[in-house]
Amino acid sequence: MRAIRLASAAALGIAALSLTAPTASADDHKAAAPVRGTITPSTIAAGGQVTLAVPGCAGTATADSGVFDTTSIPTGTTKAATVFTDAKPAAVYTVTFTCNGVTSTADLTIAGGAPTTSSTTVPRTTPTGPARGGLGGSVSGMDSTEIAAGAALVVVAAGATLYVVRRRSGSRQH
Repeated sequence: MRAIRLASAAALGIAALSLTAPTASADDHKAAAPVRGTITPSTIAAGGQVTLAVPGCAGTATADSGVFDTTSIPTGTTKAATVFTDAKPAAVYTVTFTCNGVTSTADLTIAGGAPTTSSTTVPRTTPTGPARGGLGGSVSGMDSTEIAAGAALVVVAAGATLYVVRRRSGSRQH
């Protein structure tokens, strides 16, 4: 009879201890920041030059489109690309930016007149994986104070359990 009570108390203690252990995070690595390539100007005449950039890219990026040759963009710089002279007026071409395997796209419009001087392109990113569903910032890590407080709660719970079990067994010995 005493062994059953002791086993129950031990099981309760182990359960309480396992509940205080930190849980594993499904996403321990930070996701790469999305690539946001820019085209300036976003509307240009055939034969004009656009400036391509991929701010925040840690490596050499590339820009590819059917309206200019594939262009490599070194880290932290911009690169000029000449639009083909046979580009169709009023056509919209998609430019694909790639940085470290992550891609995004932006549109380049071919105008019939002179190129504009400002960028109106809003880059579109292409999803490269499943949506990250985190805990919303509710878990930011544990420090030694939290670990000590959790351990103290487990010890108090185990001690209270043993006290109650011993008190009951002592009152039943008639």
